[in-house]
Amino acid sequence: MSHEMSYMGARALNHSQNDSAEVEYDRLRDLARQEARKRGECFDKSRHAYESGDGALAKELSEKGKAHGRKMEEYNRQASEFIFRENNAPGRVAPDTIDLHGQFVEEAEDILEERIKYAKAHGQNHLHVIVGKGNHSVNHIQKIKPRVEQVCQQLGLQYATEENAGRIYVNLTGGPANMPQYDDHGQYPGAGAGTYHPSQPSHQQPHQYPQQHHQQHQQPQQQDEIEQLVEKVLPRVLRKLEKACCTIM
Repeated sequence: MSHEMSYMGARALNHSQNDSAEVEYDRLRDLARQEARKRGECFDKSRHAYESGDGALAKELSEKGKAHGRKMEEYNRQASEFIFRENNAPGRVAPDTIDLHGQFVEEAEDILEERIKYAKAHGQNHLHVIVGKGNHSVNHIQKIKPRVEQVCQQLGLQYATEENAGRIYVNLTGGPANMPQYDDHGQYPGAGAGTYHPSQPSHQQPHQYPQQHHQQHQQPQQQDEIEQLVEKVLPRVLRKLEKACCTIM
């Protein structure tokens, strides 16, 4: 498994504890790892068969390996989609915020790129990106943050680490990444759809599900945004992960 395919903490959820959701996420990622291992074993055997002159067996094993690869992709797709919906459901993060907890680096990159496009298209002038602090990573290395910074650099966007080191503020207008001045209510003038509530960090919000918020004004739009990101990003992510993982025979 590529080093790119590691997420940023022991817990993939970034809101109040939900053991059942965490278990489901871990189950899907574990199934993907199992399929990746089986795929590698098939490819190794296929190579040995080819080197031994048994072309028919080599082809058969190669096809089995590819089948395991497709299963791996499907489980990773399900895991990425599941955890994205969990962490970014309306009521868990503000409309100007995206939470990348639980995503592999390649997944996080493509999701962020699409989120930035969506935000710009809908007149949002900034974005708060939750990247995690790397507290549970090997050697406490932040894996997602460097890739987020790379994406911003490639798109010519200024960014800055917020007071919470696990969040990045991105100016979508191309201007300097100066944090806005908030008023006494945790909002700033002209925030519109991008209102941010620093007094209510996402990891402290109560455990809520989308159906509990359908009457609030911004949440149907936010739910549509989540679905658009899931539908547009994941197929491309899986192709990139496949290339990062190994060379298909």
